[in-house]
Amino acid sequence: MTANQTGQQSQVGPLLREWRQRRRLSQLELALTAETSSRHVSYVETGRALPSRSMVLRLCETMDVPLRERNTLLLAAGYAPAYRESSLDQAELASVRSALDTMLAAHDPYPAVVVDRYWNVVTGNPAMSVLMTGIPDHLLTPQPNVYRLVLHPEGLAAHLVNRAQVRAVFLERLLRQVNATGDPRLRDLYDEVRAYPLPIDPDDAEEAPGPFEVPIRIRTPMGELRMFSTMATFGAPADVTLSELAIELFYPLDDFTATALRTLAAAR
Repeated sequence: MTANQTGQQSQVGPLLREWRQRRRLSQLELALTAETSSRHVSYVETGRALPSRSMVLRLCETMDVPLRERNTLLLAAGYAPAYRESSLDQAELASVRSALDTMLAAHDPYPAVVVDRYWNVVTGNPAMSVLMTGIPDHLLTPQPNVYRLVLHPEGLAAHLVNRAQVRAVFLERLLRQVNATGDPRLRDLYDEVRAYPLPIDPDDAEEAPGPFEVPIRIRTPMGELRMFSTMATFGAPADVTLSELAIELFYPLDDFTATALRTLAAAR
């Protein structure tokens, strides 16, 4: 074992222990799933043993550690990262850009947006304008963020019919992501948007039970638009950037909304 490895083992052990505890696994449960011994897991976590590169990756796979954090764990153990982090502008991801453009175009006249891990808007289709109209410039620059756009009192929240319900669902979703990744930037985003004041509005509606927990209900000059959304991701990614991209697709919840969105698209 080299001096560098000896110095690094105290870093990878505590990190692996944090991930095991975050996933609420015992050392025995992790060992059984990863096909190793609980003694070896214990030795790794306490720094008595340095895991091999393949063992680090196996433990990460078992605990569903995101690719970005897998690279961090490999570096902490003294190994090179296993997953590259590309820019969408690189030639290697041309097929990805094409796929995103196809999905966004095909979803028109309904809104669709591509976001990164931190919910920053990467790109969207023209129908997203129905959700962006009237948003002040300080929420659009330097880069729009979905959570700031929706929850800030000067953003979409000012036009939501059921803003309290939407706020609760969005915060719950973001908190789950914070707990799943342990990412401090996501924690900062959660703390920021949770601190936004919730305007007191006696007309704030409560959504009755339906097929979707809380649809988005927006006041517009055309009337109230009601939509729900789904999330799509790329399967089996081996690139950090690709693994963190998500596509949110909005769909109309009633005939009036579908007709309104088609009318707006025709006007464009």
